Amino acid sequence: MWGLLIVLLALIALFSILKPNTFATAFNLQAILSNKSISAMAALAAMIPIAANRFDLSVAFTLGISQVLAIGLQEEGLPWPLAVALVLGLGALTGLCNGILVTVVGIDSFIATLGTGTVLLGVNQWYTGGHQVITSLPDSFIALSSVVFGIPIPALYVLAISLAMWVVFEYLPIGRFIYVLGINPRAAQLNGISERKYITGVLIASGVISAWAGVVLQSQLQVGQSSVGQEYLLPAFTAVLLGATAIKPGRVNVWGTILAVGVLAVTVAGLNQLGAPYFVEALFNGATLILAVGLAVTANRRKTLGGSIADGALPVTEATRMDTSAK
Repeated sequence: MWGLLIVLLALIALFSILKPNTFATAFNLQAILSNKSISAMAALAAMIPIAANRFDLSVAFTLGISQVLAIGLQEEGLPWPLAVALVLGLGALTGLCNGILVTVVGIDSFIATLGTGTVLLGVNQWYTGGHQVITSLPDSFIALSSVVFGIPIPALYVLAISLAMWVVFEYLPIGRFIYVLGINPRAAQLNGISERKYITGVLIASGVISAWAGVVLQSQLQVGQSSVGQEYLLPAFTAVLLGATAIKPGRVNVWGTILAVGVLAVTVAGLNQLGAPYFVEALFNGATLILAVGLAVTANRRKTLGGSIADGALPVTEATRMDTSAK
């Protein structure tokens, strides 16, 4: 249950011993919290649909176009609060389109969101023309990613989103409805839980959080690039599925996801300080994703064989649901 926390503490201790002058410093902690807060928000955005046994592969593409539009709209003369509002609206619209494609048209969420994300990538490339978007940004916008009392503000956004999601999934009926849809859509239908309503809702929430992550990323980068965004997709899903092995094994959950983001962030930062080549991060994320899916499938199978699905065990992917039903 607390395995990821133990791994995280062990990694921090290990790299602090190996690199005491650079890793175990307040500056390094601030850098990790600031840089990986975007990854954490992307992971939380991806977690919401997965709780309902759906995928949102447009998360990274929504993030990418959002960071471009956040500066591009300001370059065209819009005040930054209005630009941010329009970007968040685009995130919600993307989620709504995904919801319609999945629940009304009946396209598999994997295919629908991949298609939507690719369209967003094309629009992003058309908008930028393959060039960087550069303009003078107001200090109040840049302050969205500043540091207060030694804590990067992006980390506070992650904390606020995490707390809100935790309350929803653990204490509100809507969270239980989402989990039930992920476990057994037929049972949800018999209990009056609208699949169209809640699946569309989770995809809209995913789109809005992804768009906000793009806005915060732009306040850090201060330059728009169409090539930015896709690199957040694999770490996001890796964190969600790895997080399903902790806190509440066999079920995606908020704090497990955050712990997984921490493990990935600390490992990559430590390896970089040890002089690991640039491609190690991709190798590590890919291998960890495979490991996370394997562990999630195993945890889910054990809960299913033990009769725990009635207690809220959640198949974390469509593949795991097929795997257990085949048995």
